[in-house]
Amino acid sequence: MKQYSTPLQRVVTHILLLIGLVVSVFPFYWMFVMSTNTTSDIYRVPPVLIFGNQLLVNVSHVFQNIDFVQNFINTLIVAAVLTALTLFFCSIAGFTFAKFDFPGKNVLFVILLGTLILPSGAAAGSLIGSFEITAGLGWVNTFLPLIVPSMASAFGIFWMRQNALSIPTELIDAARIDGAGHMRLYVTVALPALRPALGFLGILTFITAWNDYLWPLIVLNNPKIYTLQVALASLNGIYNTDYSMVMAGTLLSTIPLIIIFFLGARQFIANLSAGALKF
Repeated sequence: MKQYSTPLQRVVTHILLLIGLVVSVFPFYWMFVMSTNTTSDIYRVPPVLIFGNQLLVNVSHVFQNIDFVQNFINTLIVAAVLTALTLFFCSIAGFTFAKFDFPGKNVLFVILLGTLILPSGAAAGSLIGSFEITAGLGWVNTFLPLIVPSMASAFGIFWMRQNALSIPTELIDAARIDGAGHMRLYVTVALPALRPALGFLGILTFITAWNDYLWPLIVLNNPKIYTLQVALASLNGIYNTDYSMVMAGTLLSTIPLIIIFFLGARQFIANLSAGALKF
């Protein structure tokens, strides 16, 4: 027998959701407040919680201390190219694993899943080995080490494979009867069905690439090709830091992520809804 929630339970649920919303949104609000005030205001007790009038001043300081436009373009190029390549390689590999039989398929997929438990790129040994390979290839101070090693991920292939399993086999067989090859099946059958999954993976990949800091810091030594996160980190002084300026730069770097999320939110929510229906 289906049980319905009581009015009290619904009120409690909405209150908890509202608290969660406030906790999630407050860091962004605080960042905005800090970027519109001076550093001395940030240190005040009690802290300033209202907007100031120093935003344009702080933004001008950001542009004076780093080449923000060039760093922004560098980051946009890396994130956009990496996202496009990741979506292509992960979707076509996931579709192949899900709907095609070939020798060693299961063994390869197990090996793929096994790579998920390997140490991340933040591990010291992994970073040293990766940098030696990068230097040996002559890729230091280029965008190649930021794109090539990450353009296909085990999680992305696994994610696309799980979503591709829902594509009807009969639809693929019908397309084959019409003479469709593998690439035509991928373009005409797989891509339309995988749009929500592609939206989710695209948002995740773009945000990850945009916020990447440690690896670009290691392989990029020329300020002209710095990504935005590395450039913003240079705003932190050794003895003194203008936190209002840093927060203004952080605010500017966050705006593209918000735009990307809203552009892809429809596909993102559609993917969550589809998962809920499957469950």
